Amino acid sequence: MSAPAADVVEEALRYLNDPLVWTRPGGVLDLLGEHLLMTAAAVGIAAAVALPLGAWLGHSGRGSGPVVALSNTSRALPTLAIILLLATAGLFGNTATVIAAAVFAMPVLLAGSYDGVRGADPAARDAARGLGISPAHVLWQVEVPLAVPLVAAGVRTAVVQVVATIPLAALAGGGGLGQIIAFGMGTQRYGQVLAGGVLVAALCLLIDGVLAVAQRLATPRPLRLAAARR
Repeated sequence: MSAPAADVVEEALRYLNDPLVWTRPGGVLDLLGEHLLMTAAAVGIAAAVALPLGAWLGHSGRGSGPVVALSNTSRALPTLAIILLLATAGLFGNTATVIAAAVFAMPVLLAGSYDGVRGADPAARDAARGLGISPAHVLWQVEVPLAVPLVAAGVRTAVVQVVATIPLAALAGGGGLGQIIAFGMGTQRYGQVLAGGVLVAALCLLIDGVLAVAQRLATPRPLRLAAARR
């Protein structure tokens, strides 16, 4: 390891081990809370639109082309470009970032909901229809429960992606852990930049682990057993 790199790592360790950095007003804990609130807002907005829409499209059997096209387009559209576009419309900071992150998360949630409902066991669907259950009840009582594994996987992916995207808020005057990175770049304190990157990466891994457990718990036991047998 070269000397400059060693200095950067040492500076990052000093930063992360300074109690005042964590507890002072506007410190790591405050920025972490702001980061999580922005993530929850973005995913909540995206889920409110994408999950019901994806479930309906999967139930009706329509929209597979648009869903695929939207998912592919979203991967090619930089979130930063959306933030800058919103800035030209007068939206800055946390608001612009939450909207951009919601747009980024929506196709992932839409695809998970669509694939989950569309891939529900046809035998269970036909049995419910044979009992005279209404289409709406077939969707919410049969197809949606069977879609839980794929829907939960989509939510997990979307949340982690949004957590990793929120640091861009600092480029538009917003908060969150990205402020640590932005301030370090502005002052050429590259150890602080590294520390901010480590914090964001650690948060992504932690949330992914928590959501992996939640995904397993949310999946009905018969589906877990069937997946284990496969």
